[in-house]
Amino acid sequence: MSTPPAPVRGRPRAHRCDGVAADARRILDTGLRDLWHPVAPSRQVEREPVGLSRLGEPLVLWRDAGGRVHALEDRCPHRGARLSLGWNLGERLACRYHGVEVDRRGIVTAVPAEPDCPMRGTRQLRSYPVREAAGAVFVWFGLDPDAPPAPLRLPEELTSDAHARFLCVANWRTGYRYALDNFMDPAHGAFLHAVSHALGQGARRADTTLRATPTGLRFDRHHGHGGHFDWVEFGDTHCLWVRLGLPYKRRYGPGGDFGIVGFVTGIDPQHCQAYFWRTRKVQGWQRDVWRFLYRNRLEALHWAVLEQDRLVLENMPEHAREREFPCRSDGALLRVRRLLLRRARTQACARARQGMLQTPPATLA
Repeated sequence: MSTPPAPVRGRPRAHRCDGVAADARRILDTGLRDLWHPVAPSRQVEREPVGLSRLGEPLVLWRDAGGRVHALEDRCPHRGARLSLGWNLGERLACRYHGVEVDRRGIVTAVPAEPDCPMRGTRQLRSYPVREAAGAVFVWFGLDPDAPPAPLRLPEELTSDAHARFLCVANWRTGYRYALDNFMDPAHGAFLHAVSHALGQGARRADTTLRATPTGLRFDRHHGHGGHFDWVEFGDTHCLWVRLGLPYKRRYGPGGDFGIVGFVTGIDPQHCQAYFWRTRKVQGWQRDVWRFLYRNRLEALHWAVLEQDRLVLENMPEHAREREFPCRSDGALLRVRRLLLRRARTQACARARQGMLQTPPATLA
């Protein structure tokens, strides 16, 4: 007589797999964790607390007396009111509802209505590591909220004094993945931006190659150089960024090629915030000329190009990605998509091992 199988203990395996798939989809739709993401231009964070949502998580940002930016989850641990509606007390915030005070580490320091409240002295909120660089506030969204962040490593154009730069921030009603696809698609420049001041020349057809770099990958076009986007680079340096260059003609001012460094941060599955640093390697009096020319002539033209991108992306049909027929020129964005999917699955599995799954069962498409 055969021995009957031992009973399965614990949660059925299929349900666990479904939970991991759902969490991977949520991570993929809102933004990968264990990365630095720009969440606001520095100019947005002044004296008053600022409430915002990034990667589907509510945050409150504020500056202490020394000008340093801090970030907490935007929730009073007492009754759930938004701390961003409260008062800035330097290294603490006070909730407007009942005056509960929370410091930058998420520890409750005072409960005015009940001084002996057991909540006092305990950590009740998640705090987020913050760095400021190149005119933007970057926040580390770690899978483990208690683990130290990785170093923030940005492209040279955002850290070197040899480069003049201007930051442009745009809010788009589309998921961040469509915006990242757009960054990684140099072929669209010859069509969507054909009437641009700098992208209307050059061949529309181009042979392309994709090669690995020390920090990611680079996609090159091999015909019609000098007309529009000839290359685009994707970087993964504990933050995800895209870099490209335009061979500007002399009438557009002094300096080397006009560069763009782009980041895109998910707000929720249907909205994102795009960061574009416009850069040029230029020094001395030529730097002053370039900055003047950019502010007074070129900036409006670049906003017009962004509006062309925004119009197309915000009008993409629902589930457009699921009914595509990708071409060879889409090789770069397909590689990045696969990277995001693998990373999201890995992070969902890590969360499952930590017992952090909170989403209902679903299927990862």
